[in-house]
Amino acid sequence: MKVEIWSDIFCPFCYIGKRRFENALKSFSDKDDVEIIYRSFELNPDAPKVNNNNIHEAIAEKYGMSVEEAKANNDGIVRQAASLGLEYNFDTLILTNSLDAHRLIHFAKDFNKMEEMTEALFKAYFTDSKNISDIDILGDIAKSAGLNKEEAIKFLNSDKYKNEVREDEALSRNYGITSVPTFVFNDKFKVTGAQPEDVFLMALNKALEEDKPSLDLENNDGKNVCVDGNCGI
Repeated sequence: MKVEIWSDIFCPFCYIGKRRFENALKSFSDKDDVEIIYRSFELNPDAPKVNNNNIHEAIAEKYGMSVEEAKANNDGIVRQAASLGLEYNFDTLILTNSLDAHRLIHFAKDFNKMEEMTEALFKAYFTDSKNISDIDILGDIAKSAGLNKEEAIKFLNSDKYKNEVREDEALSRNYGITSVPTFVFNDKFKVTGAQPEDVFLMALNKALEEDKPSLDLENNDGKNVCVDGNCGI
C-alpha cells in the first residue's frame, strides 16, 4: 500500500496529523507493507526568509483580530499537540520560507531518510524555534536525521530539487488538494485534515480491503487544516 502525505513544515496540523496517522498505523495489520511518501506543499511560497513579526502578530494582522485573540487560538493548537506528546513553542517560533526545507526532504529521500527528515524539521520549527531557511541550521537538522551535514549544505547552495518540489505541488492540483495535511491512499482516495486516529485506521483498512475504495474524507468544517497560510482552529 502507498500513502502519500502532502504537508508543509509551517502547518501545525500537519505535525499533529502525522503523529495521529503514525499512531493509527501501529494498530494496522499490514503496517509493514505500507510505503509512506512525503509530498511538498508550500502554504506561502512567497513568504520572505526574514520576518520580524511573531506568529501571534502575523495571524492578528492577516485576519483582523487582536493579538490576544490570535494567541488564544494558537493556545488551542498547542493543547492539541500536547495531547500527542508534541511540544509547540509558538511564542518563539521563527517565521520564514519553507522551500529549502522541502528541498531537504527530497534530498533525504535519496538516503531513505524522508520520514526522519520530516520529523526533524517539524521538531526544529515548532519545538526548538529554529530558522528552517538558514542553510547552516538546515545542515545541522540533516545531521540530526542521520545525513552528512557538509553534503546537505553543498546541495542546499544549489538549485537541486526545486523541480521536485514543484512537481509535488502540480500533482497536488491534479488530486484537487487545496489544504494540508492531505493523505492519499493508493492513488485512489484522500483523507484531509488532522483526523482522529480511528479515521486513519478506517482508511488504511478500507484501502487494504477494496481494489477501488470510494472513501473520500474531507475536513469540511475548516478545522485541523491549513490552507493558504490559514490554519483553522
